[in-house]
Parts: sequence; C-alpha cells; structure tokens
Amino acid sequence: MRYLVKRYKSMNTTVKSVIISLFAGFAGAGLYHGLIQTSTSDNALFTHYESQENSGNFANSQFANFNRNSSNNNIDFVQAAMASTPCVVYIKTVSQGQQQYSWFDWFFGGQQNNRVLGSGSGVIFSKDGYIMTNNHVINNADKIEVVHNKRTYQAQIVGTDPSTDLALLKVESNGLPAVKLASSNTVNVGDWVLAVGNPFNLTSTVTAGIVSAKGRDIGILKSQFPLESFIQTDAAINPGNSGGALVNLRGELVGINTAILSQTGSYSGYGFAVPADIVAKVYNDLKQYGQVQKAFIGVDVIDVDESVAKEKSLSEITGVFVTYVEEEGAANNSGIKKGDIILKINGKTITSKSSFDEQISYYRPGDKITLQVNREGKILEKSVQLTNIDGTTAVTKKTVFYAESIGAELENVHRAEKSRLNIESGVRIVKIKNGLVARLGIEEGFIITHINNVPIESPEKLTNILENIQGRVIIKGVNKLGNVSVYSYYF
Repeated sequence: MRYLVKRYKSMNTTVKSVIISLFAGFAGAGLYHGLIQTSTSDNALFTHYESQENSGNFANSQFANFNRNSSNNNIDFVQAAMASTPCVVYIKTVSQGQQQYSWFDWFFGGQQNNRVLGSGSGVIFSKDGYIMTNNHVINNADKIEVVHNKRTYQAQIVGTDPSTDLALLKVESNGLPAVKLASSNTVNVGDWVLAVGNPFNLTSTVTAGIVSAKGRDIGILKSQFPLESFIQTDAAINPGNSGGALVNLRGELVGINTAILSQTGSYSGYGFAVPADIVAKVYNDLKQYGQVQKAFIGVDVIDVDESVAKEKSLSEITGVFVTYVEEEGAANNSGIKKGDIILKINGKTITSKSSFDEQISYYRPGDKITLQVNREGKILEKSVQLTNIDGTTAVTKKTVFYAESIGAELENVHRAEKSRLNIESGVRIVKIKNGLVARLGIEEGFIITHINNVPIESPEKLTNILENIQGRVIIKGVNKLGNVSVYSYYF
C-alpha cells in the first residue's frame, strides 16, 4: 500500500512537470514571436531614417545609433569621400628659416640661413585654379607648390587674411574639380562630417567624426582683430590637415580645417575648422580686392555670464556686454554706449562674443545693420552703418612699402588699430629680409612708433631715419601681443 501511494505521488509529480514544460514552451514561443515583430518594426524605422540620410536629413534622426551592429545599417561615407577628395590638394612650401647673426655679421654682412620645408592642404574653389588654404600654411613661404592628381603646379598668393587664418592661392590650370559649398549655418551639433587632407604627408586621407560644437573661440589667432568662431569636430585632424576640407555626408564643404587642441601636437579628439560661410566671404573679397573688406562696428564685447546677468537684472543669460566704444567709431555715431547689451544683429540672436564677431564678419564697410540692445532693462533698436579700418565706407586696398635698403616690407597702421592700441603713430614691419632690420632682431609684426622719441608716421620716414642714423638708437613700439617694447642699439 505504501508502495502504491509512492507510485501515485511520483506519477502526479511527472504529470505536473510535463504540464509546466508545455506551458513554458508555448509562452516562450509567443514571447519570441513578439520580439521578432518588434525587432522588425524597429528595423523598419531605422531603414526609413537611413533613407533620409541619403537626402541629407540623417542627422535629424533620433534612431541614428539604433541597432548599430546590423549589416544593413552602416553609415555610407563613400559618396562624401568620392565627391570631396578630388577637390583637396597637397601644398608644399619652401622658406628661409630664422636667420642667425653674430657680431661678425655686423661688419661683413654674413648670415646663416636655414631652409625650411613645410606642407599642408588646400581646397579647390574654382575650375580655373583658385585654392583656399590656411594662412599659416603658406606664411613666409618663398616657394609654394600645389600637387593635384600627381601633377605639380607653382602657386601664387592672391591674398591673405591673418584674422581668420585663411589665404587664397592661384595656379595656372583649367578644368579642376571645384568643391561644392554648403552653408555652415545648416550644420548642427551631432552631424556627421569628414575631414579630408594630407596629414603627415599622407595624401588624400579621409577621417570621419561628428560636429562636437559650434562657435568655439580658442584664442589661437594673434592678429589685432581675430575672428574665431570655429566648428569643433572629433574627426581626426593632424599636422598636414591644415587648409583641408571639412565636408558633410554629401561631400559639400562646411569648413576649412585649421587647428587641433593637443598636448602632443597630434590628434587627441579636438579639431577646429573655419565655417564655410566665413570662408566664402573671405574668398570672394580676396579674389575681387586682394584684401578682405572687413567691416568694423567700433566696440569691444564680452560674453554675458551669470555675474553680468545678475548685475544688470537680466532674465536670460544671453547677448554680449559692451565694454568699450571707439570714440569715432560706427557704434558711437549710432548711439551705442558702454554697458549696453547687444541681443540681436538683423534679427539674429547673439549668444556669445564669437557669434557676434561671426555675424559682423559677413558684412562689408558701408553696410547697414540693426542692433537690438538692452539698456538698463529697456529694449532699443539702433541702426549702424559699418565702416572700414580707417573709419570710412570706401573699399580698402593693402599697400606694402618695400624698403630694400633696410631689408623689410612695411605698412602704415590703420586708425582703428591705433585707437585700440592707444598709439598716435606707427609703422608695422610686415616681412623681414636680409638687411639692417634683421640684424636688429626686431620681429615681424612689430609696430615701430618712435625712434629716439621721434614719432614714426610713414614707411618712408622710418626708412630715411634708419638709413642715416648714427650713435645710440632707441626704438620704441608695440609687439604682436599689444605690449610696449623698447630696443636699444649703438651704431
């Protein structure tokens, strides 16, 4: 009897196990079926947005990173690479390095020359051979070669703009593949981009990344009126990429690669490009005038931060705070005052100093703009006619005086720069060649304001004094950083 009871209990247990197993199997099959349907649905969503990528809207998809491991969901960079790489050239430069002098050279005119080789990238802007690159790629170069499709061309400098670190070159050729431009205003943080250039002399190199930020001011340009509103990207950029293209997924130019932020000098995740809209403005000006027609408003501004917002009782932390108004500048003539907060330019919201500088850079002298200003809580609108660096609305042309007798290229300092530097006279040393100025050890970019307390008002006056001076000489001026410096010599 006990055996029959045990047998019954055992059979009961077995039946229960079978029933549970069957139930679990049906439940699992149903769950599996549901998952398959869900996965198929999600993949359909991804494919839909992937097709949008081909029409330029891929960056707007919130599903862009979904199911990254699927073989059907790989982002295709081939089209962008094929469209852009033929438009990027390899640039090689030759220049004389820093000349070294000794006391022996003072008497016999000798010097030691160091031949310096450089390289970088450029972007073809026209079929007839106009090429944009960075100013620092070709600065001080005595010889510039452009290599494209295994052919080498001698390049001439059309014009340079140190304030944006851009330069325009010209080679004698026709039928070159010109890059297509996209407005950098359409670029969003998170968009895919490709960097095309020649890092480490590796020609036609393409790297991919995203736009990490916009409107970056990183303080690398040392001109008197720098314009920094960089596009930041994590696409790998290395030495040699300078002057190359940053393009979108259609292969259209959105920026010129210019700088990296690195402790080692090589890529570490931070690259910066001049936005294409700024590049286009500089290109057109250099091609037409040989010089950028830079518009001046006559103010200095800083970002509105929390402390400024609190001091001015602002409801939002936006706009730029006016810290300086040039006495005879455009803004002063239109009633802008120190302490004003500029909120908009022609309806465009200003969020930072870099965005303010960028908006002004799109205009030329003589253009009129409308500023929305917050003055002690009252919103005002001010119409301002922008001027050139001399305070007029005329087209400016760069004139350089070559003083062969002293071995230097010289230029006058413009009114706006004199006002900013708080000087009344001055002549800038643009380029130093073999001669007296090189032996004096004065650096390029230095502004000579006085020689033995005599104001220097023109290149001709500076040349005449240095040609004839004897005895003790004291040269006073302003260096590239805006600091006053004094040199003392005895002839």
